Amino acid sequence: MPVGVTRDHLELSTSLRAWADGLGATSTARAAETDAGASFAKTWQAVVETGLTGIGLAEQHGGGGGDLLDQLVALEAAAYALVPGPLLGTTLVGQLVEDADVCRALAEGASAGVALSGAVTVDDAGARGDLGVALDVVDARWLLAPADGDSWVLIGADGWRAEPEVGIDLSRRGGSVRVDATPEQVLRLPGVDAETVRRVLVTLAAAEAAGVAQWCLDTAVEYAKVREQFGAPIGSFQAVKHLCSQMLENTESVAAAAWDAGAAARPDVPVEEAEYAADVAATVAFEGAVSVAQDCIQVLGGIGFTFEHDAHLYLRRAVALSVTVATMTGGADQSAARLARRAGTGQRRTAEIDFDGADVEFRETTRQQLAAIAELPADEQRAALARAGHLTPHWPRPYGLEAGPVEQLVVDEELARAGLTRPDLAIGAWAVPTIIQHGTEQQAERFVMPTLLGELRWCQLFSEPGAGSDLASLTTRAVRTEGGWQLTGQKVWTSRAREADWAICLARTDRDAAHRGITYFLVDMRSAGIDTRPLRELTGDAMFNEVFLDEVFVPDECVVGEVNGGWKLARTTLANERVAMAGTKLGVSTERAVELLAGRESETDAARVGHQVALATVCQLLGVRSTLRSIAGRGPGPESSVAKLLGVRNRQEASELVVDLLGPAALLASDDQVAADVHEMLLTRCLSIAGGTTQILRNVVAERVLGLPRS
Repeated sequence: MPVGVTRDHLELSTSLRAWADGLGATSTARAAETDAGASFAKTWQAVVETGLTGIGLAEQHGGGGGDLLDQLVALEAAAYALVPGPLLGTTLVGQLVEDADVCRALAEGASAGVALSGAVTVDDAGARGDLGVALDVVDARWLLAPADGDSWVLIGADGWRAEPEVGIDLSRRGGSVRVDATPEQVLRLPGVDAETVRRVLVTLAAAEAAGVAQWCLDTAVEYAKVREQFGAPIGSFQAVKHLCSQMLENTESVAAAAWDAGAAARPDVPVEEAEYAADVAATVAFEGAVSVAQDCIQVLGGIGFTFEHDAHLYLRRAVALSVTVATMTGGADQSAARLARRAGTGQRRTAEIDFDGADVEFRETTRQQLAAIAELPADEQRAALARAGHLTPHWPRPYGLEAGPVEQLVVDEELARAGLTRPDLAIGAWAVPTIIQHGTEQQAERFVMPTLLGELRWCQLFSEPGAGSDLASLTTRAVRTEGGWQLTGQKVWTSRAREADWAICLARTDRDAAHRGITYFLVDMRSAGIDTRPLRELTGDAMFNEVFLDEVFVPDECVVGEVNGGWKLARTTLANERVAMAGTKLGVSTERAVELLAGRESETDAARVGHQVALATVCQLLGVRSTLRSIAGRGPGPESSVAKLLGVRNRQEASELVVDLLGPAALLASDDQVAADVHEMLLTRCLSIAGGTTQILRNVVAERVLGLPRS
């Protein structure tokens, strides 16, 4: 998914990618391979004529009047095609400088470089000094340079001299710079300090990293679809699927971090949040882009190692961006350490969704209804929420409100405002939608409202000792008998089985069919022939159970849907399960790690904590971006699957980090908090198994999201 999520941004991205694709950018970069003074003049002229560098400049200065997010969308599209030239330095200066003459010149095609290290001395005689590496220096009219006292200046072309070189990125030119400028050639930039430059540079560079990562992902996936080895496309091999799926995880993370850094730059967002978002991007985006570029070459194999293939050019750009940002920020670990310290002071990224007025009428009605419910006695509130449809607003009427994404979010916000807590339906939240969608009216009347009222509790009898991720291989059999069916078999990993009143159960009604031989049953857990045995897991708890069924009678009225049609219904239930799990809050261990960091001076520990803070934040951002897609009426994107994969990784890694930070204290269980920390670390091992293993989910993502062939 591109950096931009609005319809306007997606259209801008599509049009700019089409334009950039016709520039022959990579051929231009190759042709100038040995030319240290290459200005890429022809390409730059096309960039200027398109208005790409002026998108974020004010209209009165000849720019497009857009905001930073608009500029990021343009930079990402240009980076996708690897457009050569001084885009990064020029757009950076355009975002920092308010001088009308400079902005007008930038909009008309002037370019600017930026010094990444060193500092010039500025006094009444002008500015002077030898700077280290500077970026985008060929034919640049200005140089953005650090000066004494944490200030920055813009130096005119006649006040500095560069010695350009060919570097690792063949599509850009940098070099060392000597400054010897008169006062007239020096423009001081009030309010621009190192933190401001760092924040804007990270944001712009992250957009480029997103474009690079997306090209590398697309290229690898397309190649994996057509390259054959051992008589099959390599994309059908699980190892390649997993690699491409991990590339998607990194690519979506880079795009989300870049997008949020741009969104946080709005004037109405506190600067502390903008700095937080920039640190997340600096921690995630550049290492992520380099990893995707490396994996692209791995998927391509030998052809990816040739100079003629474009893959190495994108790897070079990714590495150059990483080094550029690291020079200004200290690298991913230092950015992560800063992020952890910010988190330790209570800073968080607060994402807000602008409904553009679409929520007003519904919100007013909902607020009044929920305020009235909040006045009821506590033991009457659940029933009132259920009957009003606010308990499950996305369900169809009369059990819900048939609410779309905007209405669902409004209900959540207004429940919080009214101080009302929505009770957890647990397995019922997965089971009942299947009954509503595929069951009879009598089944819905019998089971739906009692579940909402808390009168019925559910468990799920799906998994078996020989049928976990491969659920279609289940062997529990259902044999026809007078008035119904007799079920015999063993189920496992059943949570809440001892407390449940009813179960949703899959059983085989046709031994000669696989998917088509499965039927969906509703089983009374008090029936004769059911033996439930606690299954003690590695934490020492017994949350799960084994359930043995010995000729358990299930009447015909408890068959949901058609006989032998249960597999389709099971997919509905599993989809509901995955949605419910994706909504689980992340960050318990991450927050604990932030707490444990307090008072510690170790920057190594701070960096380790910061990486988990960044990962948890990215998971939240993926959820926000997915919500925005839904609000815009677009189909589901890859964010939910990626968020599940990254969320599992975050919870497992963060819980392990907490135990590591505890040190020797983790060896003893006398302290309740320490015992809880260790328990959480052990418990999270189930997350990469429950609801579909990480490995199976990566296969699903590779096939259904990326379109790779089935094995």
